[in-house]
Amino acid sequence: MSQQPGSRSSRFSRPDASMSLLNNVMDHSLDEGYAEAAAREGTSGHSRLPRTRRAKAGLAVGLALAALVVTVGAAQARLAAPSLAKEKEELIDRIEDGTDNADQLQERVDGLRADVEKRQRQALQRHGDERDRSTALLSGALPVAGPGVKLVVDDAEDTEAGDGDGPRESSGFSDTGRVRDRDLQRIVNGLWESGAEAVSVNGQRLTSLSAIRAAGDAVLVDNKPLAPPYTLLAIGPGKDLSTAFQDSEDGRYLYVLRENYGVRTSISVQDEVRLPAAPHLSVRTAKPVGTGEGSTS
Repeated sequence: MSQQPGSRSSRFSRPDASMSLLNNVMDHSLDEGYAEAAAREGTSGHSRLPRTRRAKAGLAVGLALAALVVTVGAAQARLAAPSLAKEKEELIDRIEDGTDNADQLQERVDGLRADVEKRQRQALQRHGDERDRSTALLSGALPVAGPGVKLVVDDAEDTEAGDGDGPRESSGFSDTGRVRDRDLQRIVNGLWESGAEAVSVNGQRLTSLSAIRAAGDAVLVDNKPLAPPYTLLAIGPGKDLSTAFQDSEDGRYLYVLRENYGVRTSISVQDEVRLPAAPHLSVRTAKPVGTGEGSTS
């Protein structure tokens, strides 16, 4: 069946007739309901304020109540501020008083401890025989003096020095030029093994119960933190003690620390070194000794 020419031209009269959906969206971009609401707002204005006298009165009452609540809250806060400040000051005063009291008690404890240690040393000197005095010297209960050596160990100038090998390879930590607790342990043990009769580190007398350990980056000797350089004084036959230590395994360990990690060391023979008594020496066992006729041992 043939088509009439007129019907064909009326169907395709517009070039965009095939996009009728898009044309409808563009021509009616705003929904009819929204358009009606917008038109109403245009005629009535954009104000949301109440229009009736009753509504206006309700709004005024609400605003008044809100202002009253805010005013009462501010007044209460102003009244409570001085009492809170006073309580804070009282609490600070109590803390300061407690701290001062604790410091005074600690000073008293330290004084009593020092007095007990002094009496113990005097008793050892007064009533002990030569064997007891030797025991007191070896245990660190008495200060000592005599020939010996002075060994100074200090961190490297560049604490990041070191190539990661050597005696610290299996430590699990990065190898640096910082002197560690285990380094001091080996050095002290080497001095004892080389013939030292008494040893101190930075004025801290060592005994058979002394502990050298680490807490973070600090080295502790009997729970007392020490700072480098570490000065070790050892009493013994000076020259022989120095030679024996440097030839020992621990002396070679110190040499490796110096060569591989830049740890600074120096050792010198001393005609006389003085070591203090060990602090906080605890007597665990004791028995009475004979001090005269009729006494019991």
